[in-house]
Amino acid sequence: MSDKTVEALGALSKALETTERARGALYEFHQLTGTADFQIGDAVHLLREAGHDDEADLVEREILGRNVIPGHWTFQIIEAYNQTYHRPFTDLEQRLVHDLAQGRDHLYEAELKQARRPTGGTPQDTHHHAAS
Repeated sequence: MSDKTVEALGALSKALETTERARGALYEFHQLTGTADFQIGDAVHLLREAGHDDEADLVEREILGRNVIPGHWTFQIIEAYNQTYHRPFTDLEQRLVHDLAQGRDHLYEAELKQARRPTGGTPQDTHHHAAS
């Protein structure tokens, strides 16, 4: 396999890893928004206890449980991202690795490691131990 093919598959793999980070940000967004919604519920309860029923009704009606974008709760955004973008990208990357690299993942990283540590592994794996 050519170095350019390895480099291209490495770039594609790195892009896929970036989408994993994006998914993590979406899950964090989902969890933070859910936490905020429970906190809004607490604020509504406290407004009622303080005798501010009109204001509690306003917050409850206008914000509590509201969609974050039209027609979508945060979990639906994650589902749409996974179905529309992440899964197709993952499937395509795996197909190219299968077709061009005989299914061997992370060839670019393996070659980089070999270049940086020709003996491979960790210091404990080699026969060169530092003197005590």
